[in-house]
Amino acid sequence: MKLIYAADIHGSLEKVKILLHETVADAYILSGDLIDIPFYSMETAIRYHEIQTYFHGLRGRMGKTDMIIEDFVDELLEVPDIPEEMQRQGTTYQEYTIRARRVMQQKYKVLENIISLKPNSRVFCLPGNYDMDLRYTSLHEHDLHLHWYQLNGLRIAGYGGADVWTGGIPERYIVRYRAGIGVNDKHNEMYRFFKAVKPDIIVTHQPPYGIHDGVPSTGPSGSSGLRTYCDNNPFLLMLSGHIHAAWGFEAHGKEIFLNPSNFGEITDITAQVFEGGFFYTVEMGEREVVKVTFQKLVEHRIYDIADYYLRNGRWMEQIIDRDRYEALRRRENYDTKTMKYSHIPEIQLYNEIKEFYRMFQTQETEERLDKLEQAALLMEEKIRDDIAMDVVGSVNVGMSEENSDIDLILYLRCDSGCAEGCIQCERYRQAVEMIRETLGNRYKAEILDCIDLNRVEKSIREKNYECEVTQRFVAYRSLCRPIHYRVIAPIEDLLNKDIAYRKELEGSIRSYFKIFLTTSEHIRSFHKYEARLRSVGIKLPESIRGKVQRYLQGDDDEPSSKPIA
Repeated sequence: MKLIYAADIHGSLEKVKILLHETVADAYILSGDLIDIPFYSMETAIRYHEIQTYFHGLRGRMGKTDMIIEDFVDELLEVPDIPEEMQRQGTTYQEYTIRARRVMQQKYKVLENIISLKPNSRVFCLPGNYDMDLRYTSLHEHDLHLHWYQLNGLRIAGYGGADVWTGGIPERYIVRYRAGIGVNDKHNEMYRFFKAVKPDIIVTHQPPYGIHDGVPSTGPSGSSGLRTYCDNNPFLLMLSGHIHAAWGFEAHGKEIFLNPSNFGEITDITAQVFEGGFFYTVEMGEREVVKVTFQKLVEHRIYDIADYYLRNGRWMEQIIDRDRYEALRRRENYDTKTMKYSHIPEIQLYNEIKEFYRMFQTQETEERLDKLEQAALLMEEKIRDDIAMDVVGSVNVGMSEENSDIDLILYLRCDSGCAEGCIQCERYRQAVEMIRETLGNRYKAEILDCIDLNRVEKSIREKNYECEVTQRFVAYRSLCRPIHYRVIAPIEDLLNKDIAYRKELEGSIRSYFKIFLTTSEHIRSFHKYEARLRSVGIKLPESIRGKVQRYLQGDDDEPSSKPIA
């Protein structure tokens, strides 16, 4: 079973959508702080926080800390002869609270709509201290708080919220955390729940005391009740979040603790913005964790940062992307410093169309992607060399059907130079054999091209504009879906350090691209994709229809009214 875990979403719902589109897993866990602010306007959010803070302080001074702020304000406004300013503030707070509830409900509905586009996987959601009790939202069927489920023979259970006051969120609606300081470990709600359920996979927002809970200014901030449970009961996996800077992998024997840091972009109390995108992919065996990969989503690319695996009974860490790993360790932004790249219009248009179709990705597509990932792992184990793939055609777009072929671009490093291409290369032969071995007779795969990564890297470093291999590399990387991207990532990072050079290369392949897109086979593919959507009751929006028309006509201007079918 493959499990993907992301925490501290903080309203980055578009990023969640991309994660679901770009990955294949049996289950996804979206944990804690699913939304950010309960308004659409930051100005309104700041105003609400200011008023809430005022009544929070007043509540304390009046000895009413046992009341939630909303009840306190309601009671206060019933007092005769209340000062006019207090009356005005209280009334505004009541109005904003009602509005906040409506907006929060809307945001959860957006997330539920995104999740619904992944029907072939289980998706669980756990509320954090910024969230409502999900029972009362559109996410109730995905709610993990005080719920447990069987998942491929393993029991997963969750407890959300945190032992902290979260300003800017209505107290009336926030999920209740009944496992905090002052509650006897063995009598708090969280402890009793996990003790009764005995989960194999534990999911909480607040981490256990002493593990992934360090706050620089105050020290450990985790739950003592959770730590008591973890120290005295068997489990396989403990997933937490909340403390963004205390990310990491920790193993206590066979019991694994994970905190992936923030998936969504966050702003700290000093107004510093931290990029997100971090998550874990966990591969589970029958009753054990087999492998953990720490990853980062950057726009539409997924970078492998580190692997964790067992060797001779000990968990080992292999850092894959040292630059991104060290930047996160220092709490420095890495990818937001990189100049954003805009593709030539033809490629940009294709990618916009592709992203639409991927919203409706078929089960057949996901099965093929999973098989290709298996092939990549097999090649890594047996050949022990840099080999990756790009997927073209229907699998790339997400519209594969039962009889669809798999079209591939193969990437490898050829030490012998293979001046006439990779076809005669022994590495190429081995890779093709393993792909076919993994796919079996069920899927027909065709290798459309093979790219020597050594030649590409050399060409980029020398700034060679004439290298046809590098031109093809740039074209595929602009359009295709990668398999085992960790092999390609360093070279594409190198390419992106000189955006002008990349743009020039894209321009040089422009004429070839226009020839490709006007072929009858390419045009038929888009008719098939539309027919596939129509068969499941989805009508192609006119905006997308117009983009497809412009794309197939090689027209960069505004869309016309001429139909494509």
